[in-house]
Amino acid sequence: MVEKASPGEMQQGMAEYNAFTESIKKNGNYVGGEALQPTKTRSPCASGRQDFDDRWTYVETKEQLGGYYLIKAKDLNDAVQGRRGSRAKHGIVEVRPIMEFDQP
Repeated sequence: MVEKASPGEMQQGMAEYNAFTESIKKNGNYVGGEALQPTKTRSPCASGRQDFDDRWTYVETKEQLGGYYLIKAKDLNDAVQGRRGSRAKHGIVEVRPIMEFDQP
């Protein structure tokens, strides 16, 4: 868990993620990405609701999303192969295609 990592572990982890980011930028597959603040900084929103209470203050999950990359890939297999250089020592790397909608 990142919040329990020592400063040295954080520095090493960031260096590894930065190296991975540079590698996907160099090969032309990087579209975008960002690190995300911890879950405790979230602002809950529920569609059409303005009256929030404890039921709306969190999403129940075992994992936190620490950040994301948006990369170009010809298919899912290509995307999975492209993420091989990432370092997820404190979690899981999940590869998902984006949703594409037909435009009129």
